[in-house]
Amino acid sequence: MDFTDLFPFAPEVGYLGLALVSFFGSLIPFVPVPSFLLLATMAVGDQFDIHILALSSALLSTIAKQIIFYVSYGGRKIIGEKSRQRMKPFQKLVKRYGAGAAFFAAATPIPDDLVYVPLGLAKYNPKRFFIATLTGKIVLHYVIVLIAHFLGLSLVEPFLEDIDDATPIYIGIIAFGGILTAVIILLLRLDWAKILGKAAPWTLEDNDDEKSS
Repeated sequence: MDFTDLFPFAPEVGYLGLALVSFFGSLIPFVPVPSFLLLATMAVGDQFDIHILALSSALLSTIAKQIIFYVSYGGRKIIGEKSRQRMKPFQKLVKRYGAGAAFFAAATPIPDDLVYVPLGLAKYNPKRFFIATLTGKIVLHYVIVLIAHFLGLSLVEPFLEDIDDATPIYIGIIAFGGILTAVIILLLRLDWAKILGKAAPWTLEDNDDEKSS
């Protein structure tokens, strides 16, 4: 089996299709949709410009995350009140590191909404959030595109040589997404006051701004 056989529809998707997948896949909070698999597949070979792939997917992903940020910034409920109360110490932690936290979440394959929603709830500066997130997304998407373009075939195809049916791989991708979703739900249910109480006791302190918000 060839690497491109995993996603035979990728060449037909085109730049617009990738942009839509990147946007709507990033717009669903706390549910990981691995749009980077499509991005990596399209980066293999020379059919698409790798710079357009990386920049367009990064920009559309960032716009989607900005919407999630603004929804939480406005106080509308993405998470329940109990989860919000449990996450208040974590909210203070990510707000202190602000742009650095947003960049790290964007530049790494972690569940980034765990950082973005608390930043929105904490009323972090929207412009700084956008710049940090876009920069991080560009870094991540360029890494994915460059690895797929220059090393993708040599890294992946040795593992696919003896595989005739891609169904188990698709099942594995879905299972991985399910596991990530379960991990996110678990993190939302953690008592962050106990976790951060000793390492960062200042996150347990109330202030007038947070009480009024």
